[in-house]
Amino acid sequence: MCVDPYLSLVLFQNRIIGAKEVNKISAVSLFTGAGGMDVGFSNAGFRTVWANDIDKDACDTFKLNHESPVFCGDIDEMLSELSGLKNIGCVFGGPPCQGFSVAGKMDAHDPRSKLVMSFMRAVDIIQPECFVMENVKALAQLSKFEPVRCELFKMAEKSGYRSALLVLNSKDFGVPQNRERMFFIGFRSENDVKRVEVAIKKYQYLSPTVGEIIRPLGRAGNPNNSRVCNARITNAAKPVLRKSPYAGMMFNGQGRPINPNGYASTIAASMGGNRTPIIDEEHLYDGSTSYVETYHNHLMNGGEPKDMHDVPSRLRRLTIDEALLIQTFPSNYVFVGKNSSIWRQIGNAVPCKLAQAVAAGVLDVLTGKTINVQKSQTELSLNSKNGSHFQTDGCRI
Repeated sequence: MCVDPYLSLVLFQNRIIGAKEVNKISAVSLFTGAGGMDVGFSNAGFRTVWANDIDKDACDTFKLNHESPVFCGDIDEMLSELSGLKNIGCVFGGPPCQGFSVAGKMDAHDPRSKLVMSFMRAVDIIQPECFVMENVKALAQLSKFEPVRCELFKMAEKSGYRSALLVLNSKDFGVPQNRERMFFIGFRSENDVKRVEVAIKKYQYLSPTVGEIIRPLGRAGNPNNSRVCNARITNAAKPVLRKSPYAGMMFNGQGRPINPNGYASTIAASMGGNRTPIIDEEHLYDGSTSYVETYHNHLMNGGEPKDMHDVPSRLRRLTIDEALLIQTFPSNYVFVGKNSSIWRQIGNAVPCKLAQAVAAGVLDVLTGKTINVQKSQTELSLNSKNGSHFQTDGCRI
């Protein structure tokens, strides 16, 4: 059944909603996925009036958690219809990053790499007050992607925007994850562009640790933490060792152990098998000595690798319930699809709290008002050496 996007938009805009929603600034969400970025933008003060993704499960997930209309399909086939979206404050979204990701082939000619241009074509049609596009850090920093960056800047300028590239680390914004991401942000005014980095960084705060986030769920398998990953953990015959026990490869597959007293590495869309991170359950819940650290010390001191199957039962894979909390989704967020699809939706999402900080800073620039984002008692004073990078003109980083 085909749904007219403008009819749905009118129905949504005329829906009886609370005062808080009425006062929010309208936004369009592209490459929406499960809606992680929408959670953050909504919490900061935006209201999504139109959303789009090509993945059916992701669209169904979005429908269950958001009132906004979502249209499932190829955005390139909907561009001609976007002119009906008027008075939009912001267009935001995260086009697929596989073509730019260090975890992928890093191929600028990958068809998925062209979707960043589709995003900018949508911006040109909608003409919002500002736009925010998320992608992997490599797109902002590697020389091989300079032609792509140049094209993005040119498209933004042609559409009437001054723009900037900003690299942020999720762990600096309340997310227990060492996940760096690029944000391509545009405003009508050059002055607004220059203010946005400072505005966003007002919302930095010290992230809780992984353990602090997932420990309240209880042990894997209980009703609150039931969606387990059964992929077997085996020892690597030829371990790749690093200084940290939580780096390198002591176990087969790409699922590295997570330090419950620190931050997780990037939660990837490829989870669900042996790429799913590893948890030491006794270390997490009982405070016992970490098996991962003990085994790492054994290997670093010249010890022989253990037999492939000589892995204690205390080691297990991260669960779906834990992964969604590390991505800072609300604990009651409902996902649709098979487990493989849910893992992908979680891993592809922009962490909600990172999105909220970016959105709050953008909204400060748009309105001149301060948006209250909950902070921990310990605040951070961070600078460009902590992973942030800002570029407003030219194409070279």
